[in-house]
Amino acid sequence: MLQRIFRLTGVAVLCVLLLLAMVPDARAQAANLRGKVVVDGSSTVFPITEAAAHAFKQDFPNVDVVVGVSGTGGGFKRFVKGEIDVSDASRPIKKEELEAARQNQVRFIELPVGFDGLSVVVHHDNNWADKLTVEQLRELFSEDGKIRKWSDINPAWPNETIKLYSPGTDSGTFDYFREAVMGERNFRTDLSTSEDDNVLVTGINGDKFSLGYFGAAYYYENREKVKAVPILNPATGEAILPEPENVLSNRYAPLSRPLFIYVSMNALRRPEVRKFVEFYINRCGEFSEKVGYVALPQEIVAMARDFLTNRRTGTVWLMPDGAKRHGALAEVYKPENLVDPLKQ
Repeated sequence: MLQRIFRLTGVAVLCVLLLLAMVPDARAQAANLRGKVVVDGSSTVFPITEAAAHAFKQDFPNVDVVVGVSGTGGGFKRFVKGEIDVSDASRPIKKEELEAARQNQVRFIELPVGFDGLSVVVHHDNNWADKLTVEQLRELFSEDGKIRKWSDINPAWPNETIKLYSPGTDSGTFDYFREAVMGERNFRTDLSTSEDDNVLVTGINGDKFSLGYFGAAYYYENREKVKAVPILNPATGEAILPEPENVLSNRYAPLSRPLFIYVSMNALRRPEVRKFVEFYINRCGEFSEKVGYVALPQEIVAMARDFLTNRRTGTVWLMPDGAKRHGALAEVYKPENLVDPLKQ
């Protein structure tokens, strides 16, 4: 009996020694990984990617991850030319961007990293705007709209002109607002715009009668400066705020959306890019929640890992004829929906 105990104890000690020996080896491998990963694109996705880059730097100190903020459209312009490794995007890739990628022989993997609720916000001292409808937003932001003052929405509200703030036209947030709210209507030309959401926060914070929109993370981060206006869910008539539980459940409709990174297949051949993207996807829920977004369900993260591991290229959000595919992320993000023009 004692001999058996000694044998078992010896095995346990050996396992511990082996594990301890592996730790310096893992550290050496991390230190030996070198290079640079270049990311650009959405200001909405930027906080998630920045959090991932910061955590990655701690584990892999000799890899530099450079994260730019040129807007979703600006990021895609560089990405489809092969100028960057990863493109942050607050909307799926467009037909014309996919065609540019095809012409330049740029293959990519589409990876969701979190959920966002596009937040409609006002000055913190605005104590009258208790709710708005999608139709009212459309009239307010449309060139031919009938709403220009708060009193145009409700006669009991101030007879003051509403100063509007919006992300710029290169922003995926702008594109999403146009699709979800504007329809075929044209935007007003007197909007105060910026690709940097912090500029929008500063503008709205400086004007009591202003209104604007941007991603939920910037709203969560700046609650002391701006506040969100509840938006009526068209299906239920409920006035809903862009809080995390409402975004994930899609009660905050139609302004909830998934967020993405797009990774170049050519860049994935480099070990530093491959390691960073794997690191990012494995911890995307942690990074999303850390900066105020909503973490993906585990089944979506598992599917993203499958896309990455098996190098499933293309987009699920366009059909073979170029038409947009619509639906919830869990319904659309599947291998059978992928369209990769370089494989056709």
